[in-house]
Amino acid sequence: MTQRLKVLYKEQIIPSLAEKLNYSNSHQIPKLVKIQLNRGLGLAAQNSNILKKSIEEFSSITGQKPIVTKAKKANAGFKIREDMDLGIKVTLRGEKMYTFLDKLINITLPQVRDFKGISSKSFDRDGNFSFAVKEQLIFPELSFEDVEQIRGTEITIVTTGNTKDASKALLSELGFPFND
Repeated sequence: MTQRLKVLYKEQIIPSLAEKLNYSNSHQIPKLVKIQLNRGLGLAAQNSNILKKSIEEFSSITGQKPIVTKAKKANAGFKIREDMDLGIKVTLRGEKMYTFLDKLINITLPQVRDFKGISSKSFDRDGNFSFAVKEQLIFPELSFEDVEQIRGTEITIVTTGNTKDASKALLSELGFPFND
């Protein structure tokens, strides 16, 4: 199954970006590399039920099982020991990445109440875009009854665009709802 967003990128967005950004070589045109979803649970990750529930939520949202992130160093001030479970993360590439982004842009974000777009100030110097979702209930795969506690998720979209402007142009062409 070919992803709709991937076909749109190849047929319409590449020529459009080449013209907008004055690129003569097709390899200069920015493209998506991966999308990372991350949820820090902190000490709540020690509760196996909370950790299991978060893993189930990420699995249903992304279609891929997340990995559990662990503490690299001990920190007595935060009551953290080395190799302690602290959160979960998923890295999406290829078809799953395009499927998730298409769903995020066209279904999930538009159904958020009073949604005015996402600020484009969250690009890093390498052209990657990060933003946070305050609650997991915006994803249509999760039902209200299944969610025990509201937890946020950080989403990072990694591109080959080496500047903020090139990456923003790519995401805008893909239909990302920026508010500025």
